[in-house]
Amino acid sequence: MNKVYRCILFYLLLLWSHLTVGQEYQANWESLDSRPVPGWFEDAKFGIFIHWGPYSVPAWSPKGTYSEWYQYWMESKKLFGNGDFKGDEVYQYHKRTYGEDFPYYNFGEMFTADLFDPEEWAGLFEKAGAKYIVLTSKHHDGYTLWPNEQANDRGFAWNSMEVGAKRDLVGELTEAVKKTSVKMGLYYSLYEWYHPWWQSDKERFVNEHYLPQIKDLVQNYQPDILWTDGEWEMEGEKWKSEEFLAWLYNESAAKDNILVNDRWGKGLRQKHGGYYTTEYEAGKEFDKPWEECRGMGFSFGYNQNEDAQDYNSTRALILMLVDIVSNGGNLLLDIGPDARGNIPPIMQERLLEIGEWLSINGEAIYGTRKWGQSAQWSVGDRKIDHEKGYLGGDYILKQTIDPSPGKAVKELFFTQKEDDLYAISPKFPMGELLIKDVKASTGTKVKLLGIDAELEYVQKGKDLLISVPALSYDELPCKHAWSFKISNVQ
Repeated sequence: MNKVYRCILFYLLLLWSHLTVGQEYQANWESLDSRPVPGWFEDAKFGIFIHWGPYSVPAWSPKGTYSEWYQYWMESKKLFGNGDFKGDEVYQYHKRTYGEDFPYYNFGEMFTADLFDPEEWAGLFEKAGAKYIVLTSKHHDGYTLWPNEQANDRGFAWNSMEVGAKRDLVGELTEAVKKTSVKMGLYYSLYEWYHPWWQSDKERFVNEHYLPQIKDLVQNYQPDILWTDGEWEMEGEKWKSEEFLAWLYNESAAKDNILVNDRWGKGLRQKHGGYYTTEYEAGKEFDKPWEECRGMGFSFGYNQNEDAQDYNSTRALILMLVDIVSNGGNLLLDIGPDARGNIPPIMQERLLEIGEWLSINGEAIYGTRKWGQSAQWSVGDRKIDHEKGYLGGDYILKQTIDPSPGKAVKELFFTQKEDDLYAISPKFPMGELLIKDVKASTGTKVKLLGIDAELEYVQKGKDLLISVPALSYDELPCKHAWSFKISNVQ
C-alpha cells in the first residue's frame, strides 16, 4: 500500500467516524438513508453466508428448492423453486421418514451441534479469503441460535441453549471470528411462519416478540452486520423499522459500527436501508454498495438431496465473484453445515479453492471499484436466457467459456484501484491480449498477477496490445481466471 493510498484511507476512516459517531438519526428514511456504508464493506467483496438450524436435521427438499424452508413446505404442502412440483413432496418425505405424527419441533433436540468447532470454522473462513460472514441467528422457523427469552414465548423452549445443542452458538462463533481479520454478521428473520402471535395478532408479535428479541441480539453480540430477512409480509411502518433503526444507530451497543441491509418491509428492497441485496440474480448494478447472495447449489441450508453435479464448480464460483465485483458488488456465498456442526467437504473444498485463487488475485478484487465499463464483450446477444425461478450459477459459464450460438462473450472483466486497471480473463490468452479502449501513459507497466516479470505492450490506436508469455499448465500462477494489472492508465 503506497503512502498516498494510506493517507486517503486514513482520511476516509476519520470521515466515517465523524459522520457516524455522535450524529443523531431521525426515525425516517431520509435521515436513516443518509448514514454512509463503511468503506470496509465496499472493500471486502467476498463474504460467507451460513444457514444452520433445526432444518439441518432432515436436510432435505427437492432439487431446486430451499431446504431451510422444510417446515413451511411440510405444513403448507406447497413448493416453489426450479422444477415441476406437486407441492407435497416434503410432506410425503417427512411422513415416510419420520412418521405422520412427528412434529417439526422435534428436530430441535436432534440439532446437537456436537461436532461444531468455532475455531475451525473461523480458520476456514479466513483461509477462504472471506472478509465477513453472516450466520443465521434465527430463520423463519423461530429457533434461535442464542439463549433468548422471546424464543420461548410460544409455550415451549425453542433456543439452542435449552434445546438440542445446549450451547450459545452465536456467542461461540462470534468470539472465534472476532479473533481473526473477518467481520462478524448475523442474519435475523423478522417473521416466523407458525408463531401463534404472528398468525393471530401481528401487532403483538412485533411489540412483544420481534422488537425485544432483535434488540437482545444486537446488545449481546454487537455484530458488524445485521442482515434482516422475512420482511415481505408487512410494510415497514408495521414492522416499526424506522423507529428500530433510529434506536440501532443512536442508542444501541453496536451504534458506532453496525451495518444493515435493505430488508426492512414490504417493497423496501433496493430502496431504503444500508446496502442493497439481490438473490440468485445477475447483471445488476446500483449507485449504492450492494451484495448478491446465493448458495453453492440451489439450497441455502444443507440439502442431502443435492449431488456433486448440483454444486457450482470452483471455476463458476470464481467467475461469478469476478462478475459481481466488476459491477461494484459483493458476493455472499452460502454454506450449509449439517446438524452436528460439520461443514460438508465439498463446501470446504470450494471455499479453500476460492481462497487459493484470491491469494494470487486478491489485489484485483479487494478494495477495488467499478471501472468505466465492467466487461469487454464480443459481438452477439448479451441477454441471459432464463426461465422463471432461481438463476443457476451456470449463467456465468455461458457468458464466458461455454456460450450458446449467437451469444456474446465477456472476454475480460475490469476493476480499478486508484490509477491501476485490472483486466481479468476467464481464458488464459496465448500469445497476446487485446484490451479495447485503454490508453497507457509514460509510466504504465503491465504485470500478470502471480508472475514477477513485467510484460511488453504496444499502444494500437485506442487499444492496448499486451504480449503474454507462453506458459505451461504447471507454470500458470493460478487456475480458472487470470488478472492483468495495467498501472498508471490514463
